[in-house]
Amino acid sequence: MVRIRISLCGKNLKMENIQYISNGTTADEQLQNIQHALSVGCKWIQLRWKNVGKASFIPVALKVKELCKEHQATFIINDYVEWAKEIDADGIHIGLDDTKAIEARAILGLNKIIGGTANTFEHVIQRIEEGCDYIGLGPLRFTTTKDKLSPILGMEGYKEIIDKLSERNLHPKIYAIGGITEEDVKPLNSIGIYGVAASGMINNLKNI
Repeated sequence: MVRIRISLCGKNLKMENIQYISNGTTADEQLQNIQHALSVGCKWIQLRWKNVGKASFIPVALKVKELCKEHQATFIINDYVEWAKEIDADGIHIGLDDTKAIEARAILGLNKIIGGTANTFEHVIQRIEEGCDYIGLGPLRFTTTKDKLSPILGMEGYKEIIDKLSERNLHPKIYAIGGITEEDVKPLNSIGIYGVAASGMINNLKNI
């Protein structure tokens, strides 16, 4: 396995600060993309496979869990809280219209990771109050990987939200998401974003 550190702004952005959001319409595509992400050093995998039944999802999830264990990577499931509990994933990521964070915590217990999507400053405050362990804030720009896209933030939108949080001495772990490219990582890091969550960027990398 290749171990990588990306130097930004005099800091080292570790691979733990980079979440891979899986994509693919079939089990084979999902697994192929996830295996690639792990092979280039990703330490955080979020299995996102929408509109699929449990009979198809669980075998893939169990395989991803095994791959993550081999690579010492965190394994998060998008949306399906009960299924995440069933296979004992490391945690769950919930959208604004998904299961409430308090309900997910009751199902999964105190030791599991719960992340939540946000699009506005008010959403971020909501996620903090809900006790989310991290927040996926976005989108930065247009992306085809999500059907119902929230209003685009752009770099200025991120800066405005981070500045408002800093004024209140709030420093949650915020991951930028939505059309992220390699060129975006340095300016996002400068703004004060904790990490990035990406799909296409990781899929397309041949050699970090």
